[in-house]
Amino acid sequence: MKRILFVGGGKEFPNGAFRFLQSLDDDRYLTIAGLFFDTIDVDAMATVGFIPAVGPYDRLHDRELQSLQANKAIFARKCSDAHLKYQVHPNEDAWDIRLFARESRFADLAILSGEQFYGEVDPSQPNLFLREALHAAECPVMILPERYTRPEHLIIGYDGSRDSLHAIKQFVYLFPEYTDLPTEFVYVKEDDKTEIPDLDLLKEFTRLHFNSMNFSRLQFKAAHFFANWIGDKKNVMLIAGSFGRSPFSFIGRESFSKQVVHEHKMPVFIAHT
Repeated sequence: MKRILFVGGGKEFPNGAFRFLQSLDDDRYLTIAGLFFDTIDVDAMATVGFIPAVGPYDRLHDRELQSLQANKAIFARKCSDAHLKYQVHPNEDAWDIRLFARESRFADLAILSGEQFYGEVDPSQPNLFLREALHAAECPVMILPERYTRPEHLIIGYDGSRDSLHAIKQFVYLFPEYTDLPTEFVYVKEDDKTEIPDLDLLKEFTRLHFNSMNFSRLQFKAAHFFANWIGDKKNVMLIAGSFGRSPFSFIGRESFSKQVVHEHKMPVFIAHT
C-alpha cells in the first residue's frame, strides 16, 4: 500500500497529473490524499485595493472558495470513477508551505502539475509556488505536464552522490512497472573526470532492477546544455536527485527548469535526501 499526495493549487484542476495517477499499474494498492489550496485572483484584488473593502473582498473570497470546492469535487468524482481509494484534506486556505511539507512527510509520493500549479498567478513555470513545493517536499515528487502520455524511455541523472542513488532507489520502489523501459544513466556532474564514478557498482546495482540500460557521460556543462540535450529526446521521463551540490542545484536554475518543465513539458521525478 502506498500513500500518494495529489496536490492542486489555484483555479484549474490538474488533469494531466490525474491521468498519470490512473496509469499506475498498482492502483488497487494506492491511497490517494487530495490536498488542494485556494488561490487569490490578483487582478480582482487590484481592483479593490491592497486592503480591500469588506464587501468586495468577501465576494472575491467566496468565488475563489467555489473554485476550490469544485476542484475537490472533480477529484472525488474522478477517483470514484477510477475505483481509487481516496481522501480529501479539509484545507480551504491558499498556499501553505508548512502544511504541504507536513503532509508530504507522511506520503510515499507527491504529484503536482508542472503547468497548472498556481498557473493563473504566474504561468511562467516553475513559478515561485512550484519551486517552494520542490524544496519543501519531504517525499519524492513527480511533476507532470497537462498532456501526459506514458513515457517510452527513462533518463536518469547520475553524479555518484548519495542523492542520485537515493532517487534511483525511490523510483524503483515506487514505479517497478517502468523498469522494463529502455533506461539511460547519464553522468552530468561538471568536472574534468573522464570516467563515471563507481560505474561497476552502479551497473551491478541497476542490472538487478532495470532490464535495458545504457551508461553515458555528457561532455558539456550540464547547467547550460543538459536541458537542450534532453529536449531532443521524445516521450521520456527524467529522474533526478540533487546532482551532487545543494538540492535541485541546476534544476533550480531558470534556464534548466523553464526548458524541462515549461517548454519541453516532460514528466520529472525528483527525490532528495
